[in-house]
Amino acid sequence: MKNILFFLLLFVSCINKSIDKPNILFVSIDDLNDWNEPLSGNNKVFTPFLEEFSNESVNFTKNYCTSPGCNPSRATMMTGIHTFNSGMYSNYQDWRKVPILNKATTLPQLFRENGYFTAGAGKIYHYSQVHPESWDDYFPSQTQNMPKNYIPNDAPVNMKPFEYMYSAFDWAELSINDEQTGDFKSVNYISSFFKKEHNKPFFLACGIYRPHLPWYVPKKYFDMYPLDSIELPKLLKNDTSDLGERAKELISRGGNYHKNVVDNGKWKDAIRGYMASVSYADAMVGKLIENLKKSKYAKNTIVIISSDHGWQLGEKMHWRKFALWENVIRTLLMVKVPKNISILPMGSSNGNDVKSLTSLLDIYPTLTDLAGIEPKSKLDGTSLIPLLKNPNELTNREVITTYDFADYSIRFKDWHYINYVDGSEELYNLEEDDEEWNNLAYNKNYFSLIQDFRNKIPKNPIPLPKESLIELQEHHIPPVISREFYFSDKRKNWLKRFEN
Repeated sequence: MKNILFFLLLFVSCINKSIDKPNILFVSIDDLNDWNEPLSGNNKVFTPFLEEFSNESVNFTKNYCTSPGCNPSRATMMTGIHTFNSGMYSNYQDWRKVPILNKATTLPQLFRENGYFTAGAGKIYHYSQVHPESWDDYFPSQTQNMPKNYIPNDAPVNMKPFEYMYSAFDWAELSINDEQTGDFKSVNYISSFFKKEHNKPFFLACGIYRPHLPWYVPKKYFDMYPLDSIELPKLLKNDTSDLGERAKELISRGGNYHKNVVDNGKWKDAIRGYMASVSYADAMVGKLIENLKKSKYAKNTIVIISSDHGWQLGEKMHWRKFALWENVIRTLLMVKVPKNISILPMGSSNGNDVKSLTSLLDIYPTLTDLAGIEPKSKLDGTSLIPLLKNPNELTNREVITTYDFADYSIRFKDWHYINYVDGSEELYNLEEDDEEWNNLAYNKNYFSLIQDFRNKIPKNPIPLPKESLIELQEHHIPPVISREFYFSDKRKNWLKRFEN
């Protein structure tokens, strides 16, 4: 009897063998706002695969980016260093030429140095700002991280160009299948590793480019959204009357997207293009997760799915990213940890939503903790392991997002405070005002709260290193590199081009 019990315990222990070096699958979706189903945002889009995964993972429903720009958001996420502690504030910088980040060890680089095989595909770092030190292999290549996407011969197809418009601001339904798209090719490449034998644990990163512009996706995704079913975002008359000049500039600059979209009668059409692109991205994520589930690595792979920032489609008469309102800075973040990981033996508490505030900066320390890897320097994020164990835990944490050098957003509990470079401020109670229509910043009843938020703004932010600036294109806006530059004649003269 004792022998039978011994072998039974031995058998069970073998089945439940602790995983010291789990595999990692990291998925980053570009420009995905909170309209997706896991975040239950306004104007919900069909995202059945993301919804399914939210029931298989822990869903961080109040997660925020460090910056509403692809480049700084991704650079800070992959290095674990916030914008104001690095000097990486703008899309119009080369993150590799920011001295502090140049010396930093990126997340995949750290895993690679600790015995992992690392491979990526698609947009993880910003376009051509590749980082071969992070990867053993990359698709399409270490020097070209973005696969080619299909561009119609008659582009732009649906949006009549206006002066200073971003040339990719367009949408079209394509008569091609998924297999011909760039994101499918990235998914296919990453999925190929699920069919291979590995003598090392792996860290795989898959960048899904849509719903980044242009919204060119197969026709079947447009067919999901009949034009007459499209709902426009709610607008409040005179909404901008309680905003400062900097906020109004963010709304109208770049040629005034909202005015041009509306004047051309394209508001619903553009929204349809975005929604179709989100559903396409959802299908690509679904294909990737399905391929993992079918593999031998399904039960020893941590999966993280995130977006780099949100996007607006006419809310506050603002389009694109590059602003600090809630649906621009709120991002998707879902984490699934299998059982038997050494530090989290019961795995993540899947199927639960986290209401505590979190940041994309938290991905780095969370993964290093789960893999038992010691970071080489101090990180600005917080490990999410306590919330993966207990998603109902509430934390009193402030989360800071920056835009350019001196625009700050601070989220705390139900409050959202914004402080701009020109000294103007905004304060919203999101529990009562989720559209951010009622700016309480100049209500004397909130003076004490406003002062508390002002005191939370970083006192000595790292300046933007001028050597990191890239050459600007016609539609680009010079980043604010200092308060002095913001008020300078040079900048004012540049912005005159956008005056209507």
